[in-house]
Amino acid sequence: MADLSVERSASGRCLVARVGGEMDYVTGPWFRARFRELIARGGRFLVLDLAGVPFCDSAGLNELITAWRRADAVGAVLVLVCVPEHLRRILEMTGADQCLRVCDTVADAEAFFGC
Repeated sequence: MADLSVERSASGRCLVARVGGEMDYVTGPWFRARFRELIARGGRFLVLDLAGVPFCDSAGLNELITAWRRADAVGAVLVLVCVPEHLRRILEMTGADQCLRVCDTVADAEAFFGC
């Protein structure tokens, strides 16, 4: 799991996390812990940049939905950006795109939030 990463940076009022690595049943617990840390930081606007995610299965999707639910429970808004095409199709096929907001770029998400 050495190639996994969640690198945080602040951009105005937004907390941007660049996610790297495969999101699957093996790496799911690792990502769950990182996403929980992000949400615990108390930011109102969270942006997950998924450009560095080459693979995501149902377990990885579950972690994204869990992160969205946790963020929502504390009054934060979570947005996915730079979502690879394969993952966009999964979001659409499962209907997860109805709850997970997706923007094309970090700049688009920042504009949406007014960051």
